[in-house]
Amino acid sequence: MARSAGGTNLRGMNERPLEAPELIALVHRVFAPTKADTRLALLVDLPDPALGDHPGWAARRAMAAQWAALLREHRDTLGLNTRLFVYRNAGTNNADLPPTMQPASPDAMPADASALDATRAVPTAEVVATHSILIAPTELSATAPLKLLARTHGFRAATMPGFAPSMIPALRLDYGEVRRRVRAIQALLDRADRAELAFVVDGRDTHALTLDLRHRTAHASDGVIDVPGTAGNVPSGEAYIVPYEGEIAGDPSGTCGTLPVQFGDAVAYFHIEGNRAVRVSGEAPAAAEHAAWLEREPAYGNIAELGLGVLADFGVKPVGEILLDEKLGLHVAFGRSDHFGGQVGAAAFSHAGAVVHIDRVYLPELQPRVIPRAVDLVFAGGSRYALMRDGAYVDGVFSA
Repeated sequence: MARSAGGTNLRGMNERPLEAPELIALVHRVFAPTKADTRLALLVDLPDPALGDHPGWAARRAMAAQWAALLREHRDTLGLNTRLFVYRNAGTNNADLPPTMQPASPDAMPADASALDATRAVPTAEVVATHSILIAPTELSATAPLKLLARTHGFRAATMPGFAPSMIPALRLDYGEVRRRVRAIQALLDRADRAELAFVVDGRDTHALTLDLRHRTAHASDGVIDVPGTAGNVPSGEAYIVPYEGEIAGDPSGTCGTLPVQFGDAVAYFHIEGNRAVRVSGEAPAAAEHAAWLEREPAYGNIAELGLGVLADFGVKPVGEILLDEKLGLHVAFGRSDHFGGQVGAAAFSHAGAVVHIDRVYLPELQPRVIPRAVDLVFAGGSRYALMRDGAYVDGVFSA
């Protein structure tokens, strides 16, 4: 199995805040600004009565304010004018952003949405049209809406939903090697007609899932967002692809099988046909909860992504936030897919607050009862490629 790249355990590393030179270097590494880039915006969402505050969210807002102050202070070195914008949270991950935002001072950020002043509101469309670089350290993921808006407005955006101080060491990795590994997996996914996954629950029960990868192009999220009109996560380190959803007349999706997911101590089984979960079985209360969710929102059952992270081989450990955890290994997402090139968008859900793109990450620390025993890619003509065994990449996958 693949071994640790360097053997560094980031959990034990110093999680000191980024200093100004590191922050400026990060902006330059991620975005590679040119003379055409003059403005950078930090976007921060605010709690409201429907989604209350918590210490992690408050700390993230404080961090964003500190970053804004540092970038403003070092404007000449950075080469960009920095502004901070706040907005009422969108209600759920990857829902469309609210129509307006409000500029804020780093030393006087509103504590919650009740402090927003409608007379100072700026259209969101204006913010994204006048800032070519965006950084969004938010509570709720803004990845989907910013990916879609980037295509229209041409900005570059780094999305950081749920970012925590424990992730700061991941910003200091060798992203040249991260990029090489991510691009290697992307090339394999582009060649594959399907992925065949086998999961073992409690060491005995095996469940198979086939993902139809035809008619799709894989994406590389490697921590470099230097192409106008693109957005992605930071920190990063994954290749991903949207399974074929059956939109071509007469050519149904071949995605089918069973996907086990552990929620707390219980395991629920999503039974999938034609790239959609059609029912949920398994242990209470998880099975009943997700069956009810699927009945309310059938679009939740769309298989929206096969993701393959690489950061576990660098010694990175899960921290309990999807932003980082999904970059460590195998994950399968449900829900919205249009921001990745799929067919299911916000309109497929009953209302804006119901829109989700939600990843199920297969790591022993997160789902100890469910082990991804094998991930194989099948190419045209039927040849097979062993990609992962027991959650780790097979030796040779990243060979030069």
